[in-house]
Amino acid sequence: MQGFILHTQKVKDEDLIVSILSPKRFIKTYRFYGVRHSSILNGYKIDFSLDEHPNFLPRLKDVLHLNFSWIIHREKMFIWQEFIRLLFNHLKDTEVIEEFYFLLLEECVKRFEKQNPKRVIVDAYLKILEFEGRLFRDFICFSCEEKIQNQITLIRAFLPSHNHCALGYEFEEKKIKYFYENQNSRIFNDEEIQNLYNLIKEGL
Repeated sequence: MQGFILHTQKVKDEDLIVSILSPKRFIKTYRFYGVRHSSILNGYKIDFSLDEHPNFLPRLKDVLHLNFSWIIHREKMFIWQEFIRLLFNHLKDTEVIEEFYFLLLEECVKRFEKQNPKRVIVDAYLKILEFEGRLFRDFICFSCEEKIQNQITLIRAFLPSHNHCALGYEFEEKKIKYFYENQNSRIFNDEEIQNLYNLIKEGL
């Protein structure tokens, strides 16, 4: 079985509760500390097996770390782990889960090799909003419920508003439309990407 580690929590001694995103499930497991064990860090992809217990969390065993080519790149790993923390908080109350989220992380891992990681995360977040039915394409201000034209201010969860109705980041309407239609952030400059990334850090 394969999955991404979304969260670890220390318990007694060096034991861990490890939350793993697999293709079909969000799994909470127990990891006993031992002399011979693989690294368990947020964001790592692992191959593993479970020892099921009827009255306790399944025991995580036979862990094999599946390496990323960019894992020693400090900045990329920091951005990756930031996104993983946000995703954990978004999914932590779910058990049965759609394969979409696992496949999205796999896509991000590949794109991190050659692309700007913040652009990869911005594109991934848009896909999450689209998949979950939370993407507002009609550009109606969430505050005054009037149509927005030309300049659109986005706040958390990419909610659209007029610049006088909410405090957020302003973007050209044509750029937002391109972004939504193509699910690709290449139309934005680096400052705009940073602004979109700042919105994502507020929470998925």
